[in-house]
Amino acid sequence: MKKIFFIIVGALLNAISLNIFLIPAKVYASGFTGIAQLISSLLENTSFPITTGILYFIFNIPVSILGWFKVGKSFTVYSFFSVLMITFFLQVIPITEVSTDILLNAVFGGVIAALGVGLTLKYGASTGGLDIIAMVLSRMKNKPIGGYFFILNGLIILAAGYLFGWEKALYTLVALYVSSRVIDTVHTRHEKLTAMIVTKKGKELQEAIHGQMVRGITIIPAKGAFSKQEKEMLIIVITRYELYDLEQVLKEVDPNAFTNIVHTTGIFGFFRNDG
Repeated sequence: MKKIFFIIVGALLNAISLNIFLIPAKVYASGFTGIAQLISSLLENTSFPITTGILYFIFNIPVSILGWFKVGKSFTVYSFFSVLMITFFLQVIPITEVSTDILLNAVFGGVIAALGVGLTLKYGASTGGLDIIAMVLSRMKNKPIGGYFFILNGLIILAAGYLFGWEKALYTLVALYVSSRVIDTVHTRHEKLTAMIVTKKGKELQEAIHGQMVRGITIIPAKGAFSKQEKEMLIIVITRYELYDLEQVLKEVDPNAFTNIVHTTGIFGFFRNDG
């Protein structure tokens, strides 16, 4: 329920960003949303106008099928639910201009959209389209995901400039840059942490952790300096994304375990980046 709640919140933020800030100012969002905006703008004065929301939904159907096979079934189901929610909110929230300042629209639209994307990614889903491609690249290269969003959206900037003037392209660039930085702040899967857990329940914790995540654990004998009690220290490197799962395991198995979490600046050797 927590995951579904934050996916809905993320979808709402994305729709607000578009219908209140970006679409009225003709500043274009990232990914398939931006492509849908561009095509919708081209079709708005024709005999077959199509809203951004409907186009966004259509574009995400083949990507969802691809994601089902290449990324994971659970991730794809939640991502498609996010796409449905964004489409719904885009249809029900009226397009409203709250400011005539195009720079304010670009900045606030970019920030709000990025918060929506970042929240959705943080809770194990995506907003579809290029999000999935960027996530795959981030896992493969172990780099921040925001940078990939920025690179993959270069075509949108060029198309916006060619079709609607280069000033629009520059403001779109501002929105995309702001979005990429905020996404990296919210979505921190690429950051690594080392957890050092001192516990009397080493075997139980090891089994519980392996039941939740695929991570190697090093176990070292330990002894309390004051109590003289024999204990074990479990050392495990995780992504920040997995910290919540580890906390839940500790609360359930050994809430009295002493746990020290430190930032890991580098890793040599094998480390799974798809956890």
